[in-house]
Amino acid sequence: MAQLEAGLDDVRRSPKDEGTLELIVRRPQRLERELVDEGTLDVDAGLVGDNWLTRGSTGTPDGSADPELQVTLMNSRVADLVAGSRERWHLAGDQLFVDMDIGWTNLPPGTRLAIGTAVLEVSAKPHNGCAKFSGRFGADALRLVVSAAGQELCLRGINAKVVQSGGVRVGDAVRKLGAA
Repeated sequence: MAQLEAGLDDVRRSPKDEGTLELIVRRPQRLERELVDEGTLDVDAGLVGDNWLTRGSTGTPDGSADPELQVTLMNSRVADLVAGSRERWHLAGDQLFVDMDIGWTNLPPGTRLAIGTAVLEVSAKPHNGCAKFSGRFGADALRLVVSAAGQELCLRGINAKVVQSGGVRVGDAVRKLGAA
């Protein structure tokens, strides 16, 4: 745990206004991961080729996909810290890994982000750690992301919805546009 906590200083140094898209991961089926160099973010489908829309949500009355949980973003520095190597980042289950401060103070709900030609809006719904996260990265990693500091910095990641469809590719700038 001490080693993980020591890495928080690097996470806090993440760019505030303009970062970089480091990794794109599609989840075509449950427990499947597909790393791609480019993708399309769509206002209706989320990340095209991802199972968000067909998987649905237990949090909606009819089991349909929750538009507030359309795309998940995780800070790449956190992914590296808990995963130990870039080759294991995809196990987190998020779709977009960004080198950017995604904490609530920097990106409060309603903040818009431009990535490639797409625009996302940060959701108010938190992205929480779970047993799968603990199983993949360890109990200490889960304790870190659910700690007070972990929640403030959104170490587990953030949820967003696509408000302007467009293409994204690894290496694209991630720019904070402000609130909707």
